[in-house]
Amino acid sequence: MYAVIATGGKQYLVHKGDQIKVEKLALAPGKKIEFDQVLLLADGDDVSIGTPYVEGGKVTAEIQENARAEKIEIIKFKRRKHHMKRMGHRQHYTQVKITDISK
Repeated sequence: MYAVIATGGKQYLVHKGDQIKVEKLALAPGKKIEFDQVLLLADGDDVSIGTPYVEGGKVTAEIQENARAEKIEIIKFKRRKHHMKRMGHRQHYTQVKITDISK
């Protein structure tokens, strides 16, 4: 059984037991969360597609940790102008473990 959920402006394909990184959620580690924006539910040949969401579809997850991703480096450079700008960015994320998928 798997589902496609929407959270933080992105869509994720999840199976029971998966650990995924989603955009930062304001919850402490150890708390439970329910994703009710389920776009698709599939159990073998039985597939439910939402318009836009599946009615009664729910994915339950447990918050594992809140952290920051690896630093990415941004360099803006203009040749022959003696101009270079360096910046870095670390995105906040929440790691969740999918515990249950239900209709």
